[in-house]
Amino acid sequence: MYNKGLFSDWVPKPLQLLMMVLLLIVVMPLGGVYTGNISFMVGGTGVMQEYFLWANYATTIGMGACMPVVLRMKMRFKVRDKLVMLLVLLGALSYINATTFEPMVIVMTSLVIGFLKMMITIELFLPLMAMLGGRGIFYGVFYTFVLILNQVSAYYAVEVSILYNFQQFFILAAVLCFVLALLCWVLMHDKYFALKVPLHYIDWLSVILFVSTFMFSAYVFSFGKQQDWLNSKNIINASIAAFVSFALLAIRQLTLKRPYISFHIFTKSNVLNGLFMLLWLGMFLGTTSLQNIYSVGVLGYDQLTNAKLNVMMTPGLFLAGVIAVFWFKKERPLKMFIFSGFAAMTAYAIIMYFSMVLEFNYENWYLPMFLKGYGMCSLFISVWYYTLDKLELNEMLAAIGLVLVWRTFLAVGFFSALFSWFQYQFQIVSLGDLAVYMDGMTITPQTVATNMKTIQLNAIISANKKIFGYIIVAGFGVMLYVNTHHFGKRTEYLKVIRILNGKSVIARRRARERKKLEEDLKGATGPAL
Repeated sequence: MYNKGLFSDWVPKPLQLLMMVLLLIVVMPLGGVYTGNISFMVGGTGVMQEYFLWANYATTIGMGACMPVVLRMKMRFKVRDKLVMLLVLLGALSYINATTFEPMVIVMTSLVIGFLKMMITIELFLPLMAMLGGRGIFYGVFYTFVLILNQVSAYYAVEVSILYNFQQFFILAAVLCFVLALLCWVLMHDKYFALKVPLHYIDWLSVILFVSTFMFSAYVFSFGKQQDWLNSKNIINASIAAFVSFALLAIRQLTLKRPYISFHIFTKSNVLNGLFMLLWLGMFLGTTSLQNIYSVGVLGYDQLTNAKLNVMMTPGLFLAGVIAVFWFKKERPLKMFIFSGFAAMTAYAIIMYFSMVLEFNYENWYLPMFLKGYGMCSLFISVWYYTLDKLELNEMLAAIGLVLVWRTFLAVGFFSALFSWFQYQFQIVSLGDLAVYMDGMTITPQTVATNMKTIQLNAIISANKKIFGYIIVAGFGVMLYVNTHHFGKRTEYLKVIRILNGKSVIARRRARERKKLEEDLKGATGPAL
């Protein structure tokens, strides 16, 4: 007997919904590290922060590696057995992160945490989407909830680390996982989702090659600045290893009857254009490093105050979610919604460009963070929906891991590393430009220390302004691209012509038969973070 739900028949519906919300609240923010308390982990372990940046990327890579096999995992095990075991393992891994001082252990556990949490979240997406309606409405509600949850959890990670230490937040996450495992054992049914499928069809060598490709890439992005990029043998060797691993991965997929990933969808117009827009979304999200340099390094904010800045994005995130729900409910074209997201991000960059001064007031953060929140949420929803739209189920499942890693790791990691390099180079140039004022007339021996600090801060501000200036120019270019892109109208026109010619009757009949299952599963796998 099969059961496509999660809970036993005797469990009331409100309690089922409460359990799913609790699972999302605990599992979705779960990771090997939390970006807000990286500085506390550095101080508590005495390890360079680059290891923790690497671990942060590893969680996303683990989620991407799980995506192509997540459906087979879902149909192989009983729901209760799987979720209980996964929650226990996640709790154990969080406890390991709380007690270890070895950075490589944290990196490896972060990778496994990303892999395991993806198998839990896929179980929650299907019933939640059935409750909320279509895929677009589900994206609007789900992305808004998760993005707000991430900002709030990052804030409390910092607060707990200040009040106690960084280990306590990991222990808290472990305890919550163990409690949820016990509740799942009591409330969930012990039936299969569908016909049980074997796991020996999974090509684990491809999984290893996928992970090695992006873990070596993450090493380059994390340690590039610290090791001076191509002047380091480690960076060169890691870059070569990433390239070789990807080449072996691509070659192996050509020899498999059931390939782990597929590159076929990357020939489709909407996928290529969606990846292009996700790349520029990564550029805007990469400005977080510049924002942190300004708020902590120049304005002198502590970690808790800096974490509050991200919470300021909550109204913008919520507004984008509300607009997305109504937008998809009215079935409006995506062009202007995507355009509004990039416009908000560009406006955020413009405000930050003109706000780079030593006397910046804390209340002045509200508007730029509101715009950043709206732009982030609207683009996560709309661009992801457009990228995966009109794909066959098998094609999407075979390539979504690559798309996920591209969106959440490669694009953001590349621009964060690029901005870090430019920020350092522009600081040197700015210091050289300001050196003309360093003479005995303007800086006396008694005031040299105070003036040197001011010059250094102005060099940082000048470097940030230059980078934001280039981002603004790129933002206007992306807005022009979005305004001129057809977003599928040309394809729809050709489809109408085929229907009028009577050549798509059979195809439409087959599409109707598979539409419900495909939309459910596409909606479930789409919002993976």
